[in-house]
Amino acid sequence: MAISSAGLGSGLDVNGIVTQLMALERRPLAVLDTKEAKYQTQLTAYGSLKGALSSFQSAVAALANPAKFSAATASLADTTVATATASSAAVAGNYTLEVKTLAQAQKLKSAGFAATSTALGSGTLTFQFGKYELDGSITLNPDKAARTVAIDSSQSSLAGVRDAINAANIGVSASIVNDGASTGNRLVIASKDSGLANALKITVADADLTNTDMAGLSQLAYDASTGGTVNLTQTVAAQDASVVIDGITITKASNALTDAIQGVTLNLTKANTPATTTLTVARDTAGIQAAAQSFVKAYNDLNKTITDLSKYDAANKRSSTLTGDATVRSLQSQLRGVFNTALATAGGGLSTLSDIGIGFQKDGTLKLDSVKLNAVLADPSRDVSTLFAAVGKPTDSLASFVGSTADTKNGAYLLNVSQLATQGKSTGQGAAVLTITGGNNAINLTVEGVAAGVTLAAGTYTPTALAAELQSKINGVIALSSAGIGVTVTQSAGVLSVTSNRYGAASTVAITGGTGKLDLFGTPVETAGVDVAGTIGGFTATGSGQTLTGSSDTSGLALKVTGGATGVRGTVSFARGYAYELDTLAGNMLKSNSLVDGRTNGINASIKSIGTQRAALALRMDMIEKRYRAQFSALDGMMASMSATESYLQQQLANLPKAGG
Repeated sequence: MAISSAGLGSGLDVNGIVTQLMALERRPLAVLDTKEAKYQTQLTAYGSLKGALSSFQSAVAALANPAKFSAATASLADTTVATATASSAAVAGNYTLEVKTLAQAQKLKSAGFAATSTALGSGTLTFQFGKYELDGSITLNPDKAARTVAIDSSQSSLAGVRDAINAANIGVSASIVNDGASTGNRLVIASKDSGLANALKITVADADLTNTDMAGLSQLAYDASTGGTVNLTQTVAAQDASVVIDGITITKASNALTDAIQGVTLNLTKANTPATTTLTVARDTAGIQAAAQSFVKAYNDLNKTITDLSKYDAANKRSSTLTGDATVRSLQSQLRGVFNTALATAGGGLSTLSDIGIGFQKDGTLKLDSVKLNAVLADPSRDVSTLFAAVGKPTDSLASFVGSTADTKNGAYLLNVSQLATQGKSTGQGAAVLTITGGNNAINLTVEGVAAGVTLAAGTYTPTALAAELQSKINGVIALSSAGIGVTVTQSAGVLSVTSNRYGAASTVAITGGTGKLDLFGTPVETAGVDVAGTIGGFTATGSGQTLTGSSDTSGLALKVTGGATGVRGTVSFARGYAYELDTLAGNMLKSNSLVDGRTNGINASIKSIGTQRAALALRMDMIEKRYRAQFSALDGMMASMSATESYLQQQLANLPKAGG
């Protein structure tokens, strides 16, 4: 019987022998596994490094904002009178504050109705905003456009009118209040904005063709000017806020005062007249200390990650994953290079981090000396923001820093303005006709390339009131407002001018037609706006509106010039601070073609190569094992054959004596 399984005929342990031989042959695979594990560990380490770099970049990017280091605080002795906040533009000082009146929004109520479903009427409601003067006239608010709300038959109930007004979102709110009477459901209409100039004028175009009676939609007509229709009752009068700051009386439409004191916002909450309270504005040194400490912490967190990944434990003679790694050394060198380089110019009297008490310790970490920083903060000639952010500081108060790019070079540059930006406008020739009728109430115009048409309300106006009416109607055109376009209409000796609110060559206004063009403007003169022009640092700058952007060394340096004279306008000192530089450096380190990315790509390529080698070795191992099995199987068969021969010979030899007898 043939031997069919290795070792069965001869007793030779073929499987054991082959297994042991293959274990020796597979040693190169174990070496590859060790290499791959090392590469995987390095890859994980680089992942941790990239995560730490990303966190560091986020931290320093937040500190690259100049406002972080120029903040101020505002506080009131009597906190029940108002709340106060301050921006970096605020100037430290003490102010006395007396609040005489708070601003109020006007509220109007209708007559009572039996139910919210009671039919009121259909038609249109036109809302305008303005100030009712003592002489009985109304001066329309030129900054508030007239708005019209259509009320169809499906919305003609008291509740339907309320919902239609609210859905229109036109600066007016409507609600229904029940006073408990049998016909006590009253529609309450309120201006959303407080102030005398935001009182309501409501004009009705009633479906019953009678617009002023107490029937249908006309019941909501309200015009408190002389000769106007008043079908609603005023429950709360429009009122301005009145305050006295350091003996100066100020009136505002809102209880939020944003421009009474530069950089300070006051939110009035209670009148305290005739008493006064003290407002204190101070530099936010605690916030600046916290921002500086955040900068130190951000670097130390990154430094710890780098150290943990690359340190060598001399006591235990143990290396870390990235000990001696050239890429890590390069990253450390680049980071420290930023810290060790003084700013070329900062414009704030500071050029190194050590100037504010930030320095390296023996262990490679940063430390903040709060005492030294406080001393700098107490010096008004020092500006800490210039050490951290990319900041331009013009000496001219009518020029402000807008921004920069990575191409902008540090330096102090002369600003020369050869042309100021202007606005496009159209000016009438001759005084406007002040009586508006159905025959001269339409004006067509084009503002910055967008066409619009308006219809003025009939009536006799003063020149100022006519300008306000025209501005209100133009700014109420959806095609203009949706494009961010607005105009200002002014009058001088009765002559109207319509001026675009934007500056620059794209700013244009043209009165193109309409039944009122001749009466209001005659043959208007159109003047297109121009862009600001000039040089920064002697290099020709590009103007766009009021913004001037430099070239060459000042490439990307953008300044907004809001007025003043032409000619030399002082200098602008520009420097990229440490937070900005480190943000940029970290960003470059994290780019797809960066040093870190190149290293990880190399590691991945090595891992891929190991996979290729492993596959080739595995194929070779299969062939070697087959050869071993074939050889030892053949040996097994030979030994089995020899064993059989041995047995045969023994049997024959054992029978020889018998044959001799």
